[in-house]
Amino acid sequence: MTLLFLALAIATEVTATVSLKLSEGFTKLVPSIVVVLGYGAAFFFLSQALKRGLAIGVAYGIWSAVGVAAIATIGVLFLGERLTLIQVGGIGLVILGVLALELGGAH
Repeated sequence: MTLLFLALAIATEVTATVSLKLSEGFTKLVPSIVVVLGYGAAFFFLSQALKRGLAIGVAYGIWSAVGVAAIATIGVLFLGERLTLIQVGGIGLVILGVLALELGGAH
């Protein structure tokens, strides 16, 4: 159940972030509403994962790393953005950092 709440937190945060781009500076109503509701839901779901015992460093690390990778991918696939090799390497380093947090917490 804890990982389900974390997955929901990630999904709603990614949805809110994409909607932030689509809101065009909060000039479009529907994406703007999705931003506010999405971020609220993301923090609610993250709080539920933490309440159920997920370590905050690990939870936030996973949340942010998956979010960064997902947003970058969505940007490239659907929003006409580009990724350089250095940016891809940076995303990889973020993921490795989260792995280090997870593995370090296991000992």
